[in-house]
Amino acid sequence: MTFQTSPLLDTPETLAAGTGLVSNTQSTPDPSNYAEGLRLELRSLWRNILLKRAPHVATWAETLPLQSIPTGPEAIPHLQALSIWFQLLRIIDENAEVRDRRLTETQSGAEAVEGGFAEVLSDLSLTNTQTKKLTDSLSVGPTLTAHPTEAKRVTVLEIHRRIYRNLVSLETQRWTPTERAELLNSLEGEIDLLWLTGELRLSRPSLHDEIEWGLQFFRDAIFDAVPQVMDRFDQACLQVLGQSLSETPDIRFHSWIGGDRDGNPNVTTEMTAFALRRGRETVLGLYRQALDQAASRLSISALILPLPEPDRARLQEIVDRSPDDDRNRNEPFRQALNAIRHRLTVGGYDHISQFVSDLDALDAALCAVNADILARRHIRPLRRAASVFGFRTATLDIRQNSTVTTDVLAEIWSQSGQAPEYGTPEWSGRLRAELADQNLPYQNRDALSDQAQELLALLALMYSIRTGPDPKAIGPFILSMTRSADDILGVYLLARYGGFGSETLDISVVPLFETIADLRNAPAILLDVLDVPLARRSLKSDGKVIEVMLGYSDSGKDGGYFCSTWELERAQRRVVSALASQGFKATFFHGRGGSVSRGGAPTGRAIAAQPSGTIAGRLRVTEQGEVVSTKYANRGTAAAHLELLLSSTLRHTANPSEITTRPEFDDALDALSELSQTAYVSLLQMPGFLDYFQQASPVEELARLKIGSRPARRFGAASLDDLRAIPWVFAWSQNRHLITGWYGFGAAMASFRKFRGARGDEVLQDMFQHSRLFRLAVDEIEKSLYQADMGIATQYSELVHDEETRQRILRAINSEYDIACGAVQFLTGGQTIGQRFPRLRERFERKQVELARIHTLQVRLLQQLRNEPYAGSVPVPLLQSMNAISAGLGWTG
Repeated sequence: MTFQTSPLLDTPETLAAGTGLVSNTQSTPDPSNYAEGLRLELRSLWRNILLKRAPHVATWAETLPLQSIPTGPEAIPHLQALSIWFQLLRIIDENAEVRDRRLTETQSGAEAVEGGFAEVLSDLSLTNTQTKKLTDSLSVGPTLTAHPTEAKRVTVLEIHRRIYRNLVSLETQRWTPTERAELLNSLEGEIDLLWLTGELRLSRPSLHDEIEWGLQFFRDAIFDAVPQVMDRFDQACLQVLGQSLSETPDIRFHSWIGGDRDGNPNVTTEMTAFALRRGRETVLGLYRQALDQAASRLSISALILPLPEPDRARLQEIVDRSPDDDRNRNEPFRQALNAIRHRLTVGGYDHISQFVSDLDALDAALCAVNADILARRHIRPLRRAASVFGFRTATLDIRQNSTVTTDVLAEIWSQSGQAPEYGTPEWSGRLRAELADQNLPYQNRDALSDQAQELLALLALMYSIRTGPDPKAIGPFILSMTRSADDILGVYLLARYGGFGSETLDISVVPLFETIADLRNAPAILLDVLDVPLARRSLKSDGKVIEVMLGYSDSGKDGGYFCSTWELERAQRRVVSALASQGFKATFFHGRGGSVSRGGAPTGRAIAAQPSGTIAGRLRVTEQGEVVSTKYANRGTAAAHLELLLSSTLRHTANPSEITTRPEFDDALDALSELSQTAYVSLLQMPGFLDYFQQASPVEELARLKIGSRPARRFGAASLDDLRAIPWVFAWSQNRHLITGWYGFGAAMASFRKFRGARGDEVLQDMFQHSRLFRLAVDEIEKSLYQADMGIATQYSELVHDEETRQRILRAINSEYDIACGAVQFLTGGQTIGQRFPRLRERFERKQVELARIHTLQVRLLQQLRNEPYAGSVPVPLLQSMNAISAGLGWTG
């Protein structure tokens, strides 16, 4: 479940392997001489580039006392220099973390790698039979989304990857001084390229760009990382259990890029078809490369080592399907590999299972001649990749808003008379009547609006993919802003109009519960759906498993961070209980982002804190924006993150009883949640709050930072309700208020302690020690408080025109900040905010001074821009400042 921008940062804060929680103080890692050495070397290379490209900036960067950044065009090279340095620091940290993980395994064994398969299997002490059963049900679904939170261009990301690979090369000690100097020279060239390329997009990326951006991670890292993860699982089982298992965990990548049309008019059925086609073309290209490589190596001669007859016949059968006259007459493996490649190229496989079967035949034949080492090296990685990526690369999910689906349904009904009003008994009655009717009324599609025709064409496309060579190429229909059972049933009825049949529908409709009210209504909504025979039959045929998506971003925007955290927990418990009463199971899809206020948290701890029984081996989670590049740009990082995701899911499934829940904890969390929401909503409802938000942040200007194809608002209305959660969080991050990650918690704690007295204090301290959920929430709130800066926030508040509004709202924010800090210190024994997280503090402090200078510049630039005639163009330095602050903080939204 990722959930913050560095997947390997779990270790210092991870829950103890057994029961209970870690101590209040985060363990401090040994100082990394390696990482510090890299920082010094890259700082020198960075300075060389400044001396070559902007000598005055090189002088400025090292002048003491530190000078402010000049305004106007002169700011451009200064901001560019700082942004590149922030990027280099992140790459160094990523490289050092992966290296430390490898060194730990080398020096202390795989069981010492925290969060690894070997460590988790060793802790669980399961029998082989138990492990097999758990593994058979273990499935994770990382989902790449098109959320516009990645401020870096693809070209820049590729340069980052080359820098990372150069750092990996530098790790080895075998280089001569001349060779090492050449590697450093190559690094300097890449840093120069960063300077010369520029980081700002001059035009908003198209959907084609976003689709290719997503696929690049598979080409660069994920395709190779997945078999590596499977191998690590095999090795862990062999080491801990004494034998490998035939079962392996299931990894099922999903993508929203090209399928998410919620508020994005650019996503059409044509673009969805393009995304599906590019996914297929990409993975087939990767398969062909792997087949070519295997064929170049497997030069086994049948004259030297004849194959057993069944295996020889099976390979010959594969060869006979290819019309090519293969020159490798006595080399059956090369012949078979070339034949498989040809069949892939011409589309000769009717189903992905046929391709997998041919690879299995090659694997079995190699093992039959005692060449299992060759099978493991050249065939099994491809076989495992095929089981994960199919003919699709990633399963493409479809997402649309409930307002669109209900509007289309009303339009279809209006063809046969006046449509009933949504939300009335008449609407519900007609909906259920048509779902039960074998023959739907005639529908004249030509008379429908473009929106209605588009939606029905999309459903028809989904149906065609479900009956094609890789049915898993298309994923569920995710329904945003699900408000009622009628919303879900409406999609079922539209699917029938789109050609899905009448007895059972081979379509998964996943409700996305986003607001606090919808989270509270979720159990009742799902039970209402199960009351409809067609829906119940369809869900029963899908294994009696109902997928439910939880919205962290919008629930946080709706009720504040702490309230959202508790309501998400409570909704999961209630949904599991409600569905169990009907003989169904729930599987949850967590719609998290990278920042704390959008659900971000260390992966292992976030999974460990989920309610008992809510994972049961299956987990889906979004990987959004900059989180994708941080976790999947490089193979080592991608493999480590996937292993952590799987091992944490395995641990939770095997030991759900470790999650501590007590009635008094639930009562306290209920009270704190309500008090926190009241304080948070009171701030949002203060007179002038919208003006304060718009003027004391660059929210309007950041819409011109071209970081995604989707508009910042769903339907164009200028209100908080309609503003997407991403720019909401982005804006509060840019001005360092960060209220989305902490506001309301201090007031809630103060009120709770006032009215509950000494007994209340005892409960709070007990929860902090024994409730994983509360501990995780407090830790993330503390991190947000540490990264917030009320001094910088005050600078931004000076941009608010009305002095009374400015002072009143800033006073409320300052007061709540102080109270929240005091609440955290009460729980942690009075420690300084951030003291428990030395790694976070160390990394942040390296950039704090530079960030402060960028914030000061951004305030001046906003002031100048708003005081001058505004023609709609935002100055480059202002856009650069947004990029640089995002790079320094490690996230956009």
